[in-house]
Amino acid sequence: MRIIPLASESLGVRSLAVFVKASGIKVLIDPGVALGPKRYGLQPAKIELETLQKMRRKIQGHARKAEVVTISHYHYDHHTPFFEGLYESSSKEYAREIYEGKRLFIKHPRENINFSQRKRAWAFMKNAEPIAERVEFADGRSFDLGGVTLEFSPAVPHGNEGSKLGFVVMVMIDDGFRLIHASDIQLLNRRAVEWIVEKSPDLLITGGPPTYLGKRAEGGWETGVKNLNEIIRETGAEIVLDHHIIRDKRYPEFFGELEKSPKTFAGYLRVEDRPLEAYRRELHKKERGEEVELPFRL
Repeated sequence: MRIIPLASESLGVRSLAVFVKASGIKVLIDPGVALGPKRYGLQPAKIELETLQKMRRKIQGHARKAEVVTISHYHYDHHTPFFEGLYESSSKEYAREIYEGKRLFIKHPRENINFSQRKRAWAFMKNAEPIAERVEFADGRSFDLGGVTLEFSPAVPHGNEGSKLGFVVMVMIDDGFRLIHASDIQLLNRRAVEWIVEKSPDLLITGGPPTYLGKRAEGGWETGVKNLNEIIRETGAEIVLDHHIIRDKRYPEFFGELEKSPKTFAGYLRVEDRPLEAYRRELHKKERGEEVELPFRL
C-alpha cells in the first residue's frame, strides 16, 4: 500500500485529504481543502491563500489518477463543492474533475446528519450523482474491490457525543495492510475509539481535538490524549495526527503526552510543519514588514 498525505493543517491549510494506492486501486479520501475565514478576527494571510492554491493543485492532480473517492462528511475541508469558493478554492470545474466517472463511497446524505450538512449533501448529490460512475452510501458497510476491502464505520459523532456538528464515517482500506482514515472524530467519542480498536489498523490517520477553541473545547485535551493512548496500547498502530489539533500552537505538547510519537502529514512526508493558521497574527505582521519570529520557514 502506498499512502500519500495531500493537504492538512501541518501543510498550511484545513484538510485531511489522502491518496492511497492499494493493490492497483487508487483511492482519494476526503478531497477538500479550505481556510478558516476568520482566526483571531483576521482574514487569511497572503501566504495562506497561496498555499491553498498549491494544495488545490495537488488534490486535482491526484484526482485525475483516482478511480475511487470517499467522503466522510460534508464540511468543505473534506469535499469539494460545486461552487466558486474563495476560501475553498472550489469551482464546478474542479468538482467535476474530482467526481466524474468515479466510484463514490460517501456518508449517507439523509441519515444521521445535521441540518447544515444535509443541505450541503443535497447540493452535492444533485451535481455528483449524474456524473459519477456509481454512488454508494457507505455508513456501516463493506465493499470488496477485488483484492482490496473498503470498510466504513457506522456514523459516529463529529467530536463529542451529541455534537451539533453532526456525524462522520471512518474508512478502513485493507489490502493485507490496514489503514484507517478517521476524519473529524477528534478522538472525543467512545464509538469511534472502540471501532478503531476493534479493527486494529497498522496505520491510523486522524485529527486531534479542537483545543484551539479554548473553553468551547474544554476537557478535549485530556480526553484526546487518553483515547489516543488507548488506541496506541491496544493496536500498536503507527499514528499520523493532524487537522484540528495543529490549529493550536501547543500541539507539540499534546504529542509529548502520547505513549507513541505520532507524525503530522508534514512529518510523514519528511518536510517541515507549517501550521500557518495558528500563526496568522504573526503572518499579517510580517506582511506589514514587522520583524516576527516563526517556528518554520516561509
